[in-house]
Amino acid sequence: MKGKFLLTALVIGGFYTANAQEKAKPEDTEVYSPVPPEVKAGKKCGEAPSDAIVLFNGTNLDQWVMTDDRNTPAKWNVGKGILTVNKQVGNIETKKSFNNYQLHIEWRVPANITGTGQGRGNSGVFLASLGKGDAGYELQVLDAYNNKTYTNGMAGSIYKQSVPLANPAFKPGEWQTYDVIWNAPVFGTDGALVKPAHVTVIFNGVVVQNDTELKGPTQYIGEAAYRQAHGPSPIKLQAHGDKSEPLSFRNIWVREL
Repeated sequence: MKGKFLLTALVIGGFYTANAQEKAKPEDTEVYSPVPPEVKAGKKCGEAPSDAIVLFNGTNLDQWVMTDDRNTPAKWNVGKGILTVNKQVGNIETKKSFNNYQLHIEWRVPANITGTGQGRGNSGVFLASLGKGDAGYELQVLDAYNNKTYTNGMAGSIYKQSVPLANPAFKPGEWQTYDVIWNAPVFGTDGALVKPAHVTVIFNGVVVQNDTELKGPTQYIGEAAYRQAHGPSPIKLQAHGDKSEPLSFRNIWVREL
């Protein structure tokens, strides 16, 4: 008898479900609010959209300061529309701090690059700078065209944490592109980690980090961990101490999310 009652219940339930579907209207699931803001996309590849903050447009470093002394304007070299690392003066970072964002940045390893491994066109994009030196979360910049090194330190890696999914690097002398979606870590009022940082990186049009969860800020020696809470942070570019010829950057913009 239990089977008969169950069958009857299923039949009745199906009847009411079908009846409810007949009474439902398409507009029941149509949403008209919120209305997304209109944004004019760039017409050229890599061109900044209308709501972007242009961090470097080829003419000046008005949006940047020295990392080790934020009261000092950035002292890297600007010429012919490009920004070239000045290894003698140290890292630079944005005046403005950011939380979650979309970043576009183009970089070039010199055609005459020398050195090997980590000593060949080394720099980094710190997605959140946490102060002087190399403190923060580093997306590695390095010549990865026929240049062997540890894979969690090659171009497209989250340095010492996450190996890139592919190696789409161009040869030295050609411009390369990172498009980044950065979701900053979230901390509670007590300073405890609520949600770790996540990052997606598209390198020359190829996804190399797919919503990667970070273990914490970059740690050169030892395991990364979230040891100190922080809020919105600047974006930092690294003046690495290797002896190879310095890299260049251009067309840098960010959209706050």
